[in-house]
Amino acid sequence: MSTAILTGQPVPGSSIEGDLRSLGFDVRTASDAADAETLLAQVPAGRRVAVVDPRFVGHLHALRLGLTDPRFDLAAIPGAVTAQPAGRQALTRAMARENSAGGGTALAVDSLADRVVAALDADGASVHHPELGSLVAAVPADPQARNEARQAVADVDDEAVRLKSAVKARDGFFTTFFISPYSRYIARWCARRGLTPNQVTTASLLTALIAAACAATGTRAGFVAAGVLLIASFVLDCTDGQLARYSLQYSTLGAWLDATFDRAKEYAYYAGLALGAARGGDDVWALALGAMILQTCRHVVDFSFNEANHDATANTSPTAALSDKLDSVGWTVWVRRMIVLPIGERWAMIAVLTAVTTPRITFYVLLAGCAFAATYTTAGRVLRSLTRKARRTDRAAGALADLADNGPLASLVARATPVRPGNPLLIAAFGTAVLAGCVFSGAAWAPVAGAVVYAATAGQALCRPLKGALDWLVPPLFRAAEYGTVLVLAAHADVNGALPAAFGLVAAVAYHHYDTVYRIRGDAGAPPAWLTRAIGGHEGRTLLVTVLAAVLTASQFKVALTVLAVAVALVVLVESIRFWVSSGAPAVHDEGEPA
Repeated sequence: MSTAILTGQPVPGSSIEGDLRSLGFDVRTASDAADAETLLAQVPAGRRVAVVDPRFVGHLHALRLGLTDPRFDLAAIPGAVTAQPAGRQALTRAMARENSAGGGTALAVDSLADRVVAALDADGASVHHPELGSLVAAVPADPQARNEARQAVADVDDEAVRLKSAVKARDGFFTTFFISPYSRYIARWCARRGLTPNQVTTASLLTALIAAACAATGTRAGFVAAGVLLIASFVLDCTDGQLARYSLQYSTLGAWLDATFDRAKEYAYYAGLALGAARGGDDVWALALGAMILQTCRHVVDFSFNEANHDATANTSPTAALSDKLDSVGWTVWVRRMIVLPIGERWAMIAVLTAVTTPRITFYVLLAGCAFAATYTTAGRVLRSLTRKARRTDRAAGALADLADNGPLASLVARATPVRPGNPLLIAAFGTAVLAGCVFSGAAWAPVAGAVVYAATAGQALCRPLKGALDWLVPPLFRAAEYGTVLVLAAHADVNGALPAAFGLVAAVAYHHYDTVYRIRGDAGAPPAWLTRAIGGHEGRTLLVTVLAAVLTASQFKVALTVLAVAVALVVLVESIRFWVSSGAPAVHDEGEPA
């Protein structure tokens, strides 16, 4: 139970007590400012506490936004301020300052809650001030102002605003026009029946897995059912986020489930298509694995670019200015969002192609579309980086180093290198090119030699901080090198089961890389060093796979890939689940570009 402290007796006709109770607050009324401070001290330390002016007039959803959002330790709207346990000390200190002789802020306001917020801001505390838009939140000073505020409340439909705010502000064309117009009402239906976002997320996953199973039947009816269910899964995928925004039911676990389940659903569907094609006598496992690799590398490009630039100083670019100008023209906004093939457009395309064509055609179109989207976005980001005048921070360089996923071999090389070599990207590109040439050569031991060079250059590439204009390309280059090596060697084995085993291995490693991204986004840093050592780092895994391919027969290599996939999956999943369900896990909520 949360506690709300009214700093005086509510005015006649006020609904503030009932509104606060409807939001789950235990309401206590103070006789004056000193009594409010006393009541604040009496609230158990583990509870959320709010300080509210009894004259408050506003929408219930304005109170909900200001006082119940679990993502922020301190939050405020006019006339009300709240603190979770982590922000309790700052709130208590600010309250004491305002009740001391003279107060701590020289403001001509008589609302204790607003004075406390001013004191918190003066102390440098991070206070979240939600965007209320047309919602009303005010502390009228006289009866006339109160009547005007109440009329303003009556003039705005609180529920309509709440429904509108449930939809992500920036989304793809398909999601915006074909899903969100009705999925928001599904979200409200779920909220009114007590369903949680995590339950809807789980339902979306189960629906996608059933879709994959239907695709795996290899029949036309199965393919049609798979396409329909994939769209249904996407509707639920939109609904869970809208439900979280509608009811402010954010949670660390929910954010992690939403982020990881999207990838699990899509990649499980790829596997289902490959199984269905195999039933019809067509082997498309290489295409399925290629699609997973391309999509994962696209995401790593996005993550690396954003991490390299989100806190950069003097971060200006004529290319970025042109992009912003294009975004001011309506039709160009939607065209630019569609051609990058975000999750809505991508899943709709996959669903339709599954229903009316074959898995092979589906993968051909998917690979072509994703390749074009990857080329478009990467080229634009390269241009931005080359024309951008930016100074990247140590934090950004550290994030890129964590995303690189160097293991013990690369770390040993870095420590043993007496002189710091030159451009990190050129070094990484050289090692990747040598590895690619050796892997495609067809010689038995050439890939091993290439992997040795690759491991050495991976260590040398990180001898310098990754602060160069294009150094954000180093992590996706490493991802393409490792995943591509597994794909090519499994294809060269030319034995049934090798490519599915490779698919499983890449999926397990990709999960580890996505997990790293979301930890960094939550300012929790990379996974623990022991985990990277245990699974070898990207260069260690690449070297191991090339050695296994050289010394084992094709059948043995298939078994080895399977064992390696299971081992990596178990290690990374156990550590990841332990971290994300722990109390110290960060709250990561993706409101940016659709994945």
